Amino acid sequence: MLEELIRSHRAKYGVIGLGYVGLPLAVELAKAGFPTTGFEVDRSKVDAIGRRESYIADVPNAELKPLVDSGKLTATLDFDQLGAMDVISICVPTPLSKSRDPDMSYVVRATEEIAKRLRKDQLIILESTTYPGTTDELVKDAFEKSGLRCGKDFFLAFSPERVDPANVRFGVRNTPKVVGGVDARSGELATLFYAQGVDTIVPVSSARAAEMAKLLENTFRSVNIGLVNEVALMCDRLKLDVWEVIDAAATKPFGFMKFVPGPGVGGHCIPLDPFYLSWKLRSLNYKARFIELAGEVNTEMPHYVVRKITNALNDESKSVRGSRILLLGIAYKNDVNDMRESPALDIQRLLEELGANVAYSDPHVPSYHAHEGGRVYTSVPMTSEELRRADCIVVTCRHKAVDFGFVAKHARLVVDTRNAYPFNAPVTGDARIIRL
Repeated sequence: MLEELIRSHRAKYGVIGLGYVGLPLAVELAKAGFPTTGFEVDRSKVDAIGRRESYIADVPNAELKPLVDSGKLTATLDFDQLGAMDVISICVPTPLSKSRDPDMSYVVRATEEIAKRLRKDQLIILESTTYPGTTDELVKDAFEKSGLRCGKDFFLAFSPERVDPANVRFGVRNTPKVVGGVDARSGELATLFYAQGVDTIVPVSSARAAEMAKLLENTFRSVNIGLVNEVALMCDRLKLDVWEVIDAAATKPFGFMKFVPGPGVGGHCIPLDPFYLSWKLRSLNYKARFIELAGEVNTEMPHYVVRKITNALNDESKSVRGSRILLLGIAYKNDVNDMRESPALDIQRLLEELGANVAYSDPHVPSYHAHEGGRVYTSVPMTSEELRRADCIVVTCRHKAVDFGFVAKHARLVVDTRNAYPFNAPVTGDARIIRL
């Protein structure tokens, strides 16, 4: 019955969590013809979808509107509708606690909401990044308390999200999707379902294998970013330009993959995912030394940038305290409005703790709350007056919308953490450029 509903695109599809992962996924499966319902606790997101307005840059209004108009995509605060869904994807956050332990509260709450309404012939797919064993141990056990049996009465799988905000080449449809079932039948059904809206499916033997594959992807990136960030620190001591060194090494046509340093790492994946693996392995009495070392190096980068700023100001007989510092970019990476775990936020906080007057300019982030109920920061216009007013400009994002030539022309001092001013490119203007 469920298989036929999937093949005929009559299966009712629910997505819990309509953020950076859930909304693009819901849109793609709705475009494939499935009647899709997004489940949210945030009324503002539900209302925005009702108005045909996207709050995710990767989902244009022109793509959202026809789906809502046709009734293929709806959003609701009413979790009682979960009982009517044939397939449900869980796309909720999995942050870390202050002690870097997994915070599974969002997954637990989503699981509890489904468990209250679980019925026969439902397929549930966890997409939230987590440690190996979560789908089997946490989700399956909660569902089976109802008396229903996984693989017989209901079906359960894990399929990790692979969202890369602002990537114009790869989206939900053309990014290969890893799928692993808790049992063989669950894996088959989850593979069949996602194949209706994703070009390439990569089945693996189990949910645990899929969970591990996701953590490997981002641990690989974290370790290599940690390595290249440490190379940046080494080059600083050796009075070498790290960008020149990297570009030279990258000319090797084999055995080298280019990574670049920066002010730290941000987004939901790289700063968090490796620690899910590290935490799980600690429970098995194994210390993941590479992961933890890479995390230490990457976490140290905002402090390194602040020391760069401090030294650059000292060279001009200025102290950090009382200086006006303008951050160019508050998002976690170039050309997005996503601020999750942004290193620019750490740099801002550290500078303010030292007494600096910190402002930011970001065309993608007009304003933001420092924390819930906290101070509201507003982006300042990047005018010649603002640039001249600042004692130091810090390039924390290399947004395409920013004219860095204009910045160099009007600024006095620039600390460049993103190679906006390449080592071998001439700079027009009187600004003193300090590279990472």
